[in-house]
Amino acid sequence: MKGSVIDLAVAVIIGGAFGKIVSAMVDDIIMPLVGTVTGGKLFTDNFFVLKYAKEGDHYDTLEAAKKAGANIFAYGHFVQTIFDFLIIALFIFIAIQAMSKMKKKEEEAAPAPAPEPTASEKLLTEIRDLLKK
Repeated sequence: MKGSVIDLAVAVIIGGAFGKIVSAMVDDIIMPLVGTVTGGKLFTDNFFVLKYAKEGDHYDTLEAAKKAGANIFAYGHFVQTIFDFLIIALFIFIAIQAMSKMKKKEEEAAPAPAPEPTASEKLLTEIRDLLKK
């Protein structure tokens, strides 16, 4: 039980650090490339204005729209979070597949226990032992 608790604690710590690494990769590498392809701005600044704060307003950035009090649909950050999740899920899937392959190899390498003798074999063994006496 103690080993399992320690394994779980190590997994949680490594998982938290891995999540930060993936977030940094998506924030600093992937999304700037996507932003360049989709119009040259940060992808997290992509949004739709559902209702303007004042008639005729125009907002260049997400921060300006939020500051003005417009009702917005900010899909850029959501898409970025989906990228984070998909990358983490992929690596967890790969890790679980590798662990199950290792476990299967361990099970194949371990010798199978000898089958227990049947009732008739036990009886014959007793008879043999009695005849030896």
